[in-house]
Order: sequence, then structure tokens, then C-alpha cells
Amino acid sequence: MRLAEYRYSTVRGIRSQLLFVGQVEAVRMGEVVQVIAPDGRELEGEVLAVHANDVLIQVFGECRGLDVQHTTVVFGDAIKQTPLSPTMLNRVFSGSMHPLDEKPMFVPERWWPAGGFPLNPTLRESPREFIETGISAIDGLATLVKGQKLPIFSCAGLPSQQMVADILKYARTPQGNFVVIFVALGLTHHEHAFYMRILEELDTHYVAIINLAGDSVLERLLAPRFGLTVAEYFAFQHGMDALAVVTDMTNYCDALREISSAREELPGRRGYPGYMYSDLALLFERAGRIKGRPGSVTMLPVVTMPEDDITHPIPDLTGYITEGQIVLSRELHQQGIYPPVDVLPSLSRLMQHGIGQGLTRKDHRQVANDLYRQYARGSDLRGLAAIVGREGMTGADRRILDFCEAFEKEFVHQQSGRRPILDSLDLGQELLARFGPP
Repeated sequence: MRLAEYRYSTVRGIRSQLLFVGQVEAVRMGEVVQVIAPDGRELEGEVLAVHANDVLIQVFGECRGLDVQHTTVVFGDAIKQTPLSPTMLNRVFSGSMHPLDEKPMFVPERWWPAGGFPLNPTLRESPREFIETGISAIDGLATLVKGQKLPIFSCAGLPSQQMVADILKYARTPQGNFVVIFVALGLTHHEHAFYMRILEELDTHYVAIINLAGDSVLERLLAPRFGLTVAEYFAFQHGMDALAVVTDMTNYCDALREISSAREELPGRRGYPGYMYSDLALLFERAGRIKGRPGSVTMLPVVTMPEDDITHPIPDLTGYITEGQIVLSRELHQQGIYPPVDVLPSLSRLMQHGIGQGLTRKDHRQVANDLYRQYARGSDLRGLAAIVGREGMTGADRRILDFCEAFEKEFVHQQSGRRPILDSLDLGQELLARFGPP
């Protein structure tokens, strides 16, 4: 069918970046459209909702100058595609996959749907092997494993931005065939400038997809899908280990709520759509490995918990889908501990598949268990010390309290930069030896 047969000039209303078009036939959800402004400008959009012959369209870009009389919408009967090529390495793109680094657009080797290809469960391979982040509290006690999805739960005001920057700089695998896919959602100009400086310093391969706070809301939903499609391409076509770092999933979920409201859908918990769980699962479940292929997709999303509430729908649903969590502590941050990782509620359910002889070190599990045990005992004793004081406690109990303080200030705290996994294990052993067996 010719393109002219999909051309409509029946725009009935314009609200911000939303277009209401009537008398449309043969259209589908998610279809990519072209919006031609009265002055000849061409904008891209996507179908958000279809009601009989009425269609709701989200426009990417500035809608100033559009009107209902002279705006034309062209339907192309195609879904959003991701351009892919090895030459996109070390490049920065917008949430619509347009270059942001003042370099020309690369020539795509192939195009894949932005939604990616669902992994056949029978071909999935269990996550295994270890990704070093350079952060002791993660590498030593909640190890990130290739093919895993491990979120970072943060709160407003905590240094999750600096922690993401450190992971971008320090993350690597022993094999070295590694690429970081960085997806940033709803950035302010200050945050954008900060991350651009970090990307310029990276000595590993990366692809960055940046969505600014003033960009289209729909781009905020597309950006992580583009990023994961890029990760799948390098993992399963080029055999690389791809680490997808996405910040911040709270901005993604807020965009999902805004789009749901535009569609006039019934709200669920706290106004978020009832399908938010399945929508997040469609993203997170794209992490994994495929039998017989060397590459992997690992996902490290950042979730800023609204009102510091871990039971809020966003972290709550994220925890159901993912395999553990890294929790940041406001109390540790106030003490000047960086990164302020709260060790006790943090865990990696797949840690045992990435550590041990031939992966990290033979005694890794034992050292981690001993550190957890000693720190958990000390955390309990801190409550008692607040009541009776240190003077009313036994010498053994005071020794455990001293271990807790040293553990936080020497093991968790590491503002000096990257710490290799063997150094982290050595430091843990040294702390245990200094304060006695757990």
C-alpha cells in the first residue's frame, strides 16, 4: 500500500506533545508516525492509544507551530526500530537514537525492534561468572554475576549519581570483552554535564543513551528499550559481556504513569498503572545468557525510592522481578561513608554462581559469611549500647562494636577509588584477624 494512503489531515486536538487524530483506519498500538507541521517540519511520533477510529499520538520533539487545520500525520505501518552497528561504540545518543556527540549518524549494519527479542526460556543459561564493579561492598558481599539483574535502591540526596559514575569507570570482567550500556533518564542539565565528563574519562567500550528532563516523555520509555536492544546486539551477535546501567527507573515509572493518565486508564497503586509490574518485567527479563553463546546481558538499574519507602510500588515491584538488591543508607551517608551501602539488607541471590576458585578466590564465600556474621552481631549490640552504654558491656561485646566501626570506615568506605576484588578479600580477612573470630 502506498504511503499516501496512510496520510491524514484530521487532527482534532493538540495538548502539549499529544495529538488527537480522527477517522484513522488500520492502525496499531506502538506504530511509528510522521507528523508534518504547517511550516514543513517533520516530527516523529508514536501511537499511544486507539479508540475505534480515534488515535492518540505522542510527538517527539517541539510541537510549537502545529495546528489542527494544517498538520498532517503519516502512518507508516511500522514499529520503532533500533539502528545497530559496531561503529556505535563510544558514542552518545538521545532517547530517539539521534547522535548527541556532534558526530555524524553511523550507517546501521542491521535494524532490530526496540522491544528486542524475548529469550526462549529453554535456551536460557543460568547466570554465572563475576563482574567486578571495583566497590568492595558489592564485589565482596553482594557479587554481581553475568546475566543477573541487580538494582541499586537509593534515596533522594544520597550519592547514587557518584556511585553510578564509579561503576561506569571501574566495572570490568576478567576476560576483558566488555561493554557498558549507559541509559540515563530525565537528566537535568547539571547531571547531563556531569555524566558527559565521566564518559570522556572511560577507558572501556560504552554506548550512552541520554534522555533529558525536557525531552519527550515517550522517549523516556523508549530509551531503556533502545539500550537493552544495543546490549543484546553486542552480547549475542559479537560475544561481548554487556552491562546495562539504567538510572533512574523512578523517572521511567513516572513517565509510565503520565502516559497511562493521557490514555485515561484506571490507575493502580499510588496512581501508577496496574500493568507496571509486567512492563518492568519486560525490561528486566531481557537480562540473561543464551546457551552456546559467549555473551551476556547484565542489568544494574538505579531506583530512587520515593519518600525513602522501600515498600513503594516501584522498589517493591522491582524487588519481585530482580535477583537481589543493593540498598544505600542515609545514616551511613550522614557519617561520611562512601559508598553508603547498607550491607545487611543488601544481597545478591546469584552470588554463589560468580565466586569461588577459578572465579574470584577459593575462600570468598567464607570471608563474606564471617564479615556478615560479625557485622550483624555488632548491629544488634549497637541497640544495646544505646541503652546501657559501652561501659556496661563486656570486653568481647565492645570488641565487636569496634569491628563494626572499622568495617564501615575501612571496608565499606573507599573514597580513594577502585578496589580490586582480591584487595577487598584481603582487607576483609585483615579486619577479621584484627578483631578476632566471629
